[in-house]
Amino acid sequence: MDSVMRVQARFGQRALLLTTAAVPLTGWTVHAIAMHRKLAATRKDPLTGLLRRDAYTARARRILARHGDDTAVVMIDVDHFKDVNDDFGHAGGDAVLAAFGARLTAWADPRASVGRLGGDEFAVVLELPAGNRAHRLEQLVRMLHTPVVLDDGRTVDVAASVGAATPDVAGVRDLTQLQRAADAALYDGKHSGRAVLAMKGHATVPSVNGRRAGRPGTAVWGRAA
Repeated sequence: MDSVMRVQARFGQRALLLTTAAVPLTGWTVHAIAMHRKLAATRKDPLTGLLRRDAYTARARRILARHGDDTAVVMIDVDHFKDVNDDFGHAGGDAVLAAFGARLTAWADPRASVGRLGGDEFAVVLELPAGNRAHRLEQLVRMLHTPVVLDDGRTVDVAASVGAATPDVAGVRDLTQLQRAADAALYDGKHSGRAVLAMKGHATVPSVNGRRAGRPGTAVWGRAA
């Protein structure tokens, strides 16, 4: 009987030790999960859920290094966004931006880099082989031109300008140069309702900080654009 009681006591002590050891481990796990979530949140734009510029750029460079000529850099602007804010208020404008973020996420491959660069400017970097390129870009334009329905039931007619650049056509392989080429192609087709694929000359257009010269907020030769 005593031997049985001693065995039970040893099992009880062992269980107590395991339980005691598990408490700080569980606390650390919860802390680590919370820190991971906070870190992930800092990498994402709170309105659209898309990657912020730094996180977008880091992932985009990895995709470009992995897929080479099959990589597409796609730049997107919301057309007449100021009019949306004027007509529907900033809440309506935010709803449009959030809708664009959701549509870009739905269109892109889950492994793509989808980012909000600021304001109404977005970018997607993804694997997009030549054989499927035109169809996929046409699909994107159709998605982005679908009206947005606000929470109060009002409908916002929306449109986007889209420019794309690929290393094999644009003739450059650096992410910044590809973004510049896609940005220039976007402005070539501004308000055209179609996606424009950058050619070799698009990568050498005048630029400021890697963006097409003439964008709001840039300056060329000392003059405000």
